[in-house]
Amino acid sequence: MAENSLFAILLRSRWWISLLVAAGFVAVSFALLPESVRMVGALGGAPFVIISVMAARRQWGLPSPAKAEALLKTAAGMGWPELAEALAAGWQREGYSVQRLQGGQADFLLERQGRTVVASARRWKAARVGTEPLRELLQAVDRHEASSGLYVALGEPSEAAVGFANQNAITLLRGNALAQLLRDMPLAATPAVRGKA
Repeated sequence: MAENSLFAILLRSRWWISLLVAAGFVAVSFALLPESVRMVGALGGAPFVIISVMAARRQWGLPSPAKAEALLKTAAGMGWPELAEALAAGWQREGYSVQRLQGGQADFLLERQGRTVVASARRWKAARVGTEPLRELLQAVDRHEASSGLYVALGEPSEAAVGFANQNAITLLRGNALAQLLRDMPLAATPAVRGKA
């Protein structure tokens, strides 16, 4: 599916938006079409109901957009020891055994169901993610004979970084996926987020 197609955009949007589009199909069909074809026109909304269900399944248990933004702002204001603890707790909650690594190429070794993932998070505050830290992570993946790598970032990856990650089984953990991992982390006590934790 093309990234900017209508269905792809609706899958990334809140689930109820697709449901509204489907309801619009039904309403327009019953308002404007002859009685003999109203049901056929209303069925044009069925794909949007399916997209709504798919989006709802993907979004189930995810933090709201406001909470996700607050979690990422809190993470940006943390020091490395606090973030490392929050990441480890999130991965453990997802069933991984977490081992801290010493050295500069990677920070964690994650294991679950016989699968090993090497994760790097130390440069999480970088505004722009380039290929150099991903190359270091790939070396660590090879050294630990892991199945894949995971790079944690708050910043925007460059096109070259995205291409490198896709070619080398490296997942860029950022945005909503990172907020989901950190969802149990206490939020910073700022006026914008106080009381939402």
